[in-house]
Amino acid sequence: MNEARAAIRYAKATLDYAVEKKSAEAVEKDMRTISATITENEDLQNLLGSPVIKAEIKKKSLNEIFKSSNEITKGLLNTLTDNKRIGMLQEVAFKYIILHEQLKGEDVAYVTTAVPLNAALEKKILGEVTKITGNKVTLENKVDESIIGGFVLRLGDLQYDASISNKLNNLKREFTNSL
Repeated sequence: MNEARAAIRYAKATLDYAVEKKSAEAVEKDMRTISATITENEDLQNLLGSPVIKAEIKKKSLNEIFKSSNEITKGLLNTLTDNKRIGMLQEVAFKYIILHEQLKGEDVAYVTTAVPLNAALEKKILGEVTKITGNKVTLENKVDESIIGGFVLRLGDLQYDASISNKLNNLKREFTNSL
């Protein structure tokens, strides 16, 4: 089973259990914290991805880092560690957030741009995405200068890449294939 499908299954199972225990909001808050913490901390990324570090050390470290988390979240951390799937923790957190937002009738659109979005552009993007989905949409902007210009829009499992770097890569591929 590939990583994305496995991540969705873990996220869905966690969401189902959290809804049953009426803790879905608290677990979503934990997932947002986990996602942000992993993104901001390169050492934690290395710890999770390392095949050399033992599972028990990873489990203890994660339980210490996220000790104020909900019991359901702690159970997910332990399950992922025991099943040797802890490397996909951030992906599971993303999927959980997406699934929970959809359950609430909301979507989260992730927009990656080379520079921060201004209010007018953010409003325009929100309007277009809301028209497409028919749901309430919140927008999260990530700045990544490596895309040079344009944007990458990700909504659930769909992604639209209108970045300059993507267009340059496509041009390069066309030139290489035509030789």
